[in-house]
Amino acid sequence: MLFEVWAPNARQVEVLVEERAHGLAPDPARSGWWRADVPAVHGTRYAYLLDGGPPLPDPRSRRQPDGPDGMSAVVDHDAFAWCGPWPGRALSGAVLYELHVGTFTPEGTFDAAIEHLPHLARLGITHVELMPVCPFPGTNGWGYEGVSLWAVHEPYGGPEAMKRFVDAAHRHGLGVVLDVVHNHLGPSGNHLPPFGPYFTDRHHTPWGDAVNLDAPGSDEVRDFLIGSALAWLRDYRLDGLRLDAVHALVDTRALHFLEELSTAVDGLAAALGRPLFLIAESDLNDPRTTAPREAGGLGLHAQWNDDFHHAVHTAVTGESQGYYADFAAAGPGALAKVLTHGFFHDGSWSSFRGRHHGRPLDPATFSASRLLGYAQTHDQVGNRATGDRLTPAQLGAAAALVLTSPFTPMLFMGEEWGAGTPWQFFTDHDDPELAAAITRGRRREFAAHGWAEEDVPDPQDPATRDRSCLDWTEPDRPVHRELLEWYRALIALRRSEPALSDPRLDRVTTAAGGRTLRVARGPFRILVNFSDAPARIPLNTPCEVVLARPECKVLPGPAVYLPARGAAVLRAEEHEAPDEVDTAVGAGGAGAVDDGDGPDGTGTTVDV
Repeated sequence: MLFEVWAPNARQVEVLVEERAHGLAPDPARSGWWRADVPAVHGTRYAYLLDGGPPLPDPRSRRQPDGPDGMSAVVDHDAFAWCGPWPGRALSGAVLYELHVGTFTPEGTFDAAIEHLPHLARLGITHVELMPVCPFPGTNGWGYEGVSLWAVHEPYGGPEAMKRFVDAAHRHGLGVVLDVVHNHLGPSGNHLPPFGPYFTDRHHTPWGDAVNLDAPGSDEVRDFLIGSALAWLRDYRLDGLRLDAVHALVDTRALHFLEELSTAVDGLAAALGRPLFLIAESDLNDPRTTAPREAGGLGLHAQWNDDFHHAVHTAVTGESQGYYADFAAAGPGALAKVLTHGFFHDGSWSSFRGRHHGRPLDPATFSASRLLGYAQTHDQVGNRATGDRLTPAQLGAAAALVLTSPFTPMLFMGEEWGAGTPWQFFTDHDDPELAAAITRGRRREFAAHGWAEEDVPDPQDPATRDRSCLDWTEPDRPVHRELLEWYRALIALRRSEPALSDPRLDRVTTAAGGRTLRVARGPFRILVNFSDAPARIPLNTPCEVVLARPECKVLPGPAVYLPARGAAVLRAEEHEAPDEVDTAVGAGGAGAVDDGDGPDGTGTTVDV
């Protein structure tokens, strides 16, 4: 087997194979690379020795059987027997499901997760989006402090178990997407610095020195990251990758790293003959992130849209703290703007940020399928002090908006039945000082927002992870079962009616009034009442109810009576042009409605 490693500053490099050291020679074709042909097979343990130093795991290790600090192991990817060829599943028309392997089941393994794939297929999911699976210290964690970017966390089952999971998902017709972290590694278990300039002090991130994308030595670092991305797609037959916090990838080169990555992924897709895609998490609200490379963009295929989440969250909860402030101030008008313009802060001034933010996109030409829309994610739940989720009543309204939006919808695991289990921040560091620092930092952070420190769960307490595991008995209980059927019906309707997945923003018409929102999508009317009081919503054309939660009534007028916290999807008997859509009306209290005629919900109160 050929052992190769990049160690440009080393004077001597050896590979320790089954406790015997073998010298490596400089590669004459590649500066800084060392190589040697040493007998090894699938499962052989090995490590590198730099200038006589201690054994270090391979930066490109495919397996870390004993964790990030242990020896690496050889993995023969060709040894796995796949069930058959996989044609791939494109992002177009997708409904994604974000899943954390360690808490999706109490067992926290790939094999245990396989048992629930039929549930996802029946729900109507098209792609499972796995949170990071690279090795990290201990057993339990979110995965965003991973190292060994080519390997799989051993407590989840390692490389073979991940392949079994992907293979099983494909048998159910489900694509698989993996969340990868290129903006930082570690800090614990990160053994890259001795090998070469993987990091640079030219730039700094919230996690310390930045990954070296533009300083001397960055050519090899970029190849390391791109090679890892391609390996996941190729060796594990994945359909796409979600790129964590791309705004933290500081790159001053003319050819941005993300453009280079998207070019490589598109090339691999052509070579494999199946679709592959990249989804960015970006805080920039910049349409250039997903614009084609030939149009001056980075060429990524989609990105998360936190503006949609924030607008939905403030509408269903009434919360207004922190980054929700701008959205709460606008009321349902924030949702109206996001649904027709993609972003809310599209170049406008943000009171939360204290500056202008974002760049407007063109609703007439931008495909909103490039934006993922969601009511919950691991970030938005787990970064709350106690990891509390939206309630089933709140999710009923939120789901109606997410699953009929022009965006590509995504659910967070357990959302579909209104999981009563929280999803909290948990870690498993074996470094006592680091563990204590994380616990103190977490509690101080939320104490500054008014939380008592004792009420903030200790990330290092195993009970914090255990509380975060889904309870798979919940979907059989009436309240949860009813919400699950609502999700299934909405997904099925979206799949059967092209108007509900149309990505053209300029074909979406909205009207917000008081505490209600009306969205027109072709012949469909999506009505949501965020208020605790019922609302009578007039229509300018007769409609029939397609779906409703809870039951609503069509009244003479025509109009619709929508209960408190209710949502309904109606079909117009005569489809009017978008500019003829009537104005929605919001609840103004018992026996009255606000005749709101603008996005700010202003208007007069009229008797019902």
